[in-house]
Amino acid sequence: SADQVAKDFSEINGYQVVRLYGTDCNQVSNVLAATKDSSVQFFLGIFDVGKVQEECSTLSKAVDGDWSRVRAVSVGNELVNKGTADAGTVIGAIGQVRTILKGSGYNGPVVTVDTMMAMADHPELCKASDFCAINCHAFFDGNTPADKSGTFVKGWVDKIGKATGKPVVVTETGWPTKGDPNRMAIPSQENHQVALQSIKDEVASSVIFYSAFNDLWKTNSAGTFNAEQWWGLYGNAPS
Repeated sequence: SADQVAKDFSEINGYQVVRLYGTDCNQVSNVLAATKDSSVQFFLGIFDVGKVQEECSTLSKAVDGDWSRVRAVSVGNELVNKGTADAGTVIGAIGQVRTILKGSGYNGPVVTVDTMMAMADHPELCKASDFCAINCHAFFDGNTPADKSGTFVKGWVDKIGKATGKPVVVTETGWPTKGDPNRMAIPSQENHQVALQSIKDEVASSVIFYSAFNDLWKTNSAGTFNAEQWWGLYGNAPS
């Protein structure tokens, strides 16, 4: 609800940009209302490339002509990596979103977001975007301890940037506070803090940390080292 969103945002401070992934549940309207007296900007998202027109309409209505607080708009999240859509479909959707939102007065960046490995394998995704947007988690590498997270992330930023010639923004990165070890990557509250500081030291100006609160609605699994729920910067949401 709007009240729950406002309560959650009362705990978030010190960040310039907050990322949203979609348009359902009135999320765009609610976050804009909850932060109307702040300077925070938003990295908004079109989640379903099969519903581009519908989601663009919802987003435009929520913004109501004032795009000044919208830093960028993403089209999909890890769709190629997950096999949900092929690169051609995503590139087509980027073009659709750019055209539709321009008609609503938005002239800012439109990008797709995928994992660093998917972007390396499909540089055409970056080339179709206004900048390269990658999700990059050192924890899943298994060979990177928390204190080397920043080096790992910066390495991928440099690699993708060199390959595409475009600026790179890391749209997800962080470290879980709970879960199972992934070889050298050990989930803990202490390592969470160590990893975040390491990332800040290396690439602070071009990252969005994942995520504000623990995602208790998600399901932990062995494939994600039973850590899926435990990435929150602020622990559990107050709402």
